Amino acid sequence: MFARTARLLLRPVWPEDWSALFEAINDEGIVCNLARAPWPYTADDARHYAALPQNPKLPHFLLTLPGDNGQRLIGSCGLGDRDGRAELGYWIAREHWGNGYAAEAGLYVCEMARLLGHKRLIAGHFIDNPASGRVLQKIGFRTTGKITQRYSAGRGIHVQSVEFARILESDDGSDGSDDDMQPAMAA
Repeated sequence: MFARTARLLLRPVWPEDWSALFEAINDEGIVCNLARAPWPYTADDARHYAALPQNPKLPHFLLTLPGDNGQRLIGSCGLGDRDGRAELGYWIAREHWGNGYAAEAGLYVCEMARLLGHKRLIAGHFIDNPASGRVLQKIGFRTTGKITQRYSAGRGIHVQSVEFARILESDDGSDGSDDDMQPAMAA
C-alpha cells in the first residue's frame, strides 16, 4: 500500500530497503527512543525488519520525499501490536527533525487505522523524549495520566514511558470518549 500526504510518500518496506533503512536509523539518539530496536543497530537488524511481513490490520510504512522516487528514507510510521492493542509508532532521521514529518505521517496512519476498523490507538514516549509527546498531542492523542515502565531494547533497561491514547472517529463523525484519558499536557 502506498499513500501520499502533502509532503510525504508513505510506502511499504521491501527486503531490498535494508541498507537505506540501516543508514537512516543507525543513530543512537533515534534508536534509544524506540522500544523494540536494539542498540547498537546492526545491518542484520535492518535486514530482519525489512523482511518482516506486513500485517494488513497493522500496516507500517517507510517515509520518503516524493522527489526522491521513494528511495531516500527519512523515517518510518505505522501500527504495531502492544499486548493486543494497536499502537502508533514512528521515528524520523535526525537531519529531518523539526519539519513536522512525524505529525504528518501520524495523522495519515491514524486515519488509515480508523478506516481499517480500529476504534482506539495507543502510543507512548519515554519520559526523557518530550518532543515525541508534543507530536502525539498534535495528532490528537491525549495522555492517559499513566506513566509505566517500558523496556527499551536500545537502552537495555526499563524506562518510564508516558502513555497516550486516541479515540478514532466513528463513521457517524463522533469521536467517542474514554474515561481513562486526561486532557493533553501543556507543551
